Amino acid sequence: MLYDLFNYLDQIDLPGAGMFKYISFRSISALVFSLIISTMIGRKIIDKLKALQVGEAIRDLGVEGQTDKKGTPTMGGIIIIIAIIVPVLLFTRLNNIYLIIMLITTVWLGSLGFVDDYIKVFKKDKKGLQGRFKIIAQVGLGLIVGLILFLSPDVVIRENMEVRNEVENVIEDVQYQTIQTKSTQTTIPFVKNNNLDYAQFVNWAGKYKTAATCILFILVVIFIVTAVSNGANLTDGLDGLATGSSAIIGVVLGILAYTSSHINFASFLNIMFIPGAEELVVFAAAFIGATFGFLWYNAYPAQVFMGDTGSLTLGGIIAVFSIIIRKELLLPVLCGIFLVESLSVMMQVVYFKYTKKKYGEGKRIFKMTPLHHHFQKKGNDGIQALIQKPFNAVPESKIVVRFWLVGIVLAAITLMTLKIR
Repeated sequence: MLYDLFNYLDQIDLPGAGMFKYISFRSISALVFSLIISTMIGRKIIDKLKALQVGEAIRDLGVEGQTDKKGTPTMGGIIIIIAIIVPVLLFTRLNNIYLIIMLITTVWLGSLGFVDDYIKVFKKDKKGLQGRFKIIAQVGLGLIVGLILFLSPDVVIRENMEVRNEVENVIEDVQYQTIQTKSTQTTIPFVKNNNLDYAQFVNWAGKYKTAATCILFILVVIFIVTAVSNGANLTDGLDGLATGSSAIIGVVLGILAYTSSHINFASFLNIMFIPGAEELVVFAAAFIGATFGFLWYNAYPAQVFMGDTGSLTLGGIIAVFSIIIRKELLLPVLCGIFLVESLSVMMQVVYFKYTKKKYGEGKRIFKMTPLHHHFQKKGNDGIQALIQKPFNAVPESKIVVRFWLVGIVLAAITLMTLKIR
C-alpha cells in the first residue's frame, strides 16, 4: 500500500519518497513496525484472552513448574499473525506472486491452528481438531502452493553458469542466462554443481515428463509443509523455545532471500538468481520482528502461549519460504531443532510398540518426548528409558537457551553450506 503511494509521491519529486524503492529501508521499517505491533497489541490481546478465560489445559508431566502454567492464556499466535500481516501489507509490493503465496500460507495455517485451539479451549476437548483434518488442511495448502509455483509464469529463475579455467580447473566467473525461465531446480548443499532439478528423477516418464515432474514437485511441497509445520508444533512445549528458534531461522531465510534476489551476491555465492524474491526480505523482516516481539511475553515465565495458532503458522511459513527461494534441502540443517524434536517422538513411539510386541511391555528410548521434556525429568526416578542422562533435571530456562544456541550454530552452518562444496 505505502509502496505505491510513495512511488507516486516520488514521481512528483517529494523529497525522501524515493526511500521506499530500497529493500533495506522497507525491510527495516517492517521489522521495527512488526516489533512495535507485537509488543503494543500483545498486552491488550493477552488481557482479552484472560477475560475470555482462554487458558491452556496443562498436562501434569511430573516436572517442576509445569502445573504453575495452568490457566496461562493460549492462542497468542494471533499476535504473531497480526504483527506479520500488517507490516507486509504496508511495506511490500502486493502484486508480487511470492508475497501472495506467503500471505495465503499465513492465513491458511493461522486459521487451521485457531480452529484447533478453539476446540481445545471453548469446546473443552483436549484433543482439539482431529488429526486427519489437520493433515487434509496441510496437504491442501501444499497442493495450492505447489501448483502456483509450478504453473505461474511469474515464478522464474535465471540459472547460474560457471566459467572455468580449463588449465587450472577453477571457477573464474559466474554468469547467468540472459532470459528468465520456468524451472523446478533447487539448491543442493555440499556439492560443487549445486543445482538439482526435480525433473531429473522422472526422465523415465517420456512424453509425460512434465506431468510427472509436476506431481513429484507437489508431493515434495506437501511433505515439507506438513513436516516442518508439525515439527514447529512439537517444539512449542517450553516458554520461548519455538518462538526463539523460529526467529533465528527467520534471520537466515531473510539473508538467503536477499542473496538469491541480488545478482551480485548470487554470483559471488554461485547460486541461482530469483527475480522478485527481494520482496520476501521484507516479509522475513516482519516475521523476525513479530517473533522477537512475541518473546517479550512468551519468554520464561510465559505470560501467553502461542498455541497451534502460532506454531503451525510459524512452521508453515518457514517451509513455504524455503521452497520459494529454492533452499528447501537446507531445512534438515537449518530446522535441525524441529527435526530432532520430531524424530524423538517417532523413535519413541516405534520403539515402544516394538518392545511391547516383542516383550509384552513397552520400553522407552527417552525419559519423555518431545526431546525438550527429556531434559526436564530426573534420571532413574522410576522411568525405564535407555537414555537416563542427564540424571538431574535441567531448569526450563536453561534448556531453552541451550536449544537457541544450538539453533544459532545450525543457522551458521546453513549459511556456510553456500560456500562449502
